[in-house]
Amino acid sequence: MHRDLIAATPSVEFDAALITRLNQMGPRYTSYPTADRFSSAFGAADYRAAAGSSAGGTHARPLSLYVHIPFCESLCYYCGCNKLITTDHSKAVTYLAYLKREIAMQGGLFAGKNVLSQLHFGGGTPTYLSDAQMDDLLACLRQWFQFAPESSGEYSIEVDPRTVSPERVAVLRRQGFNRLSLGVQDFDAEVQKAVNRIQPEAMTTDLIKAARVAGFRSVSIDLIYGLPKQTVATMGTTLAKVIAASPDRIAIYNYAHMPNMFKSQRLIVDADLPTPEAKLDMLGLCIECLCAAGYVYIGMDHFAKPEDDLALAQREGRLQRNFQGYSTHAEAEMVALGVSAISAVNGTYSQNEKNLTAYYAGLDKDELPVARGIALGADDLLRRTLIGHLMCNFALLYDGLALPEGATFAGYFEPELERLRELETDGLLHIYPFGLAITPKGRLLIRNVCMVFDRYLALPRPDADSKPLRFSRTI
Repeated sequence: MHRDLIAATPSVEFDAALITRLNQMGPRYTSYPTADRFSSAFGAADYRAAAGSSAGGTHARPLSLYVHIPFCESLCYYCGCNKLITTDHSKAVTYLAYLKREIAMQGGLFAGKNVLSQLHFGGGTPTYLSDAQMDDLLACLRQWFQFAPESSGEYSIEVDPRTVSPERVAVLRRQGFNRLSLGVQDFDAEVQKAVNRIQPEAMTTDLIKAARVAGFRSVSIDLIYGLPKQTVATMGTTLAKVIAASPDRIAIYNYAHMPNMFKSQRLIVDADLPTPEAKLDMLGLCIECLCAAGYVYIGMDHFAKPEDDLALAQREGRLQRNFQGYSTHAEAEMVALGVSAISAVNGTYSQNEKNLTAYYAGLDKDELPVARGIALGADDLLRRTLIGHLMCNFALLYDGLALPEGATFAGYFEPELERLRELETDGLLHIYPFGLAITPKGRLLIRNVCMVFDRYLALPRPDADSKPLRFSRTI
């Protein structure tokens, strides 16, 4: 009965006044603790110890592999990713040589527990690599990791439609990829010009058609709202075109203008940015149009067709969040390869060096290029599970938590429950004796609810020389 009550919560409800009142800076919770809590005191030896003590044999967890390719040929002004803009493709040759050395090291660590259920290539622009380079890189991965069968494995790659032809899409499918993610951001010509990403609509729709012909299991599109020159009207036109293209998944990200953190954003004219009120109207329009078109609101910025694996995973309680967003493989350890990539292995997080010189230097010493990380304590693991349930399921059952022996939820989280009662008064959630249920209005403000359980927000950051951190707004 308790589970049925929580599961019966409707999808999502847009309340502009509530969002305006409660909108604040906060983490996106792709991890807990968040990456700003990683410390340089955690190094390669700590990561090796964590990987070495993870279960093997019949108890081994499957792996989710992330591969970061940092290169792009041109600069998108809005981008905050770790990337290197260059047309000198010889740089990729050097990078791949080092990346394969890291693959061999990681593969050796996970020998006997290296079954791969998920693979994601991100960047940068992964298709910056040539077909031959991609073949060679995948052969190296298959040498060190055992790929799950096509029917159960999820193998995805991010694609820039400006650099990929329909013929290349067919090659990617032959290489084993079965999910495609296309960066679009906006179809409006003036918006594209303002962010230096000229991408005619046909470039995108032709690739979607090619992906269907090639037999890709899923195609997703990334959009951004809040870009320069965007209006509610232009956003509506873009949404209509995206819906007509019928991708399986759609991610709609809020553009966070942080020119002090990301130099490329200084090329954006501040006067061209939409007002906060216009941005909120765009978000409301996105939710209205996509839900009316039959897409399911997954959470945060993600929508999917009801039959897509992401929606199925949510209904079955298998959904998780990681550094790539929402994911369908909650049981997998995450091993990340390449510059700046973040792994989540056996109760630890670790991040590789963020610049190529440091990344190469670590590997030249025959050591994994781990720059920082954190080992999670019992309280971290408890709160990570709790926040994960809220972010993915919009509900929490107390009996599903590994509380300390003799502890009750009400006792352990007494201060948090006091703060939650304020959010309950605001209409974000319902508090029951057996659990929490996020309301339709509260789903868009789920980060606000999760922040209540984040004990690190009131603590100083671990590295004194770290730059001041600025989170994006929760909406």
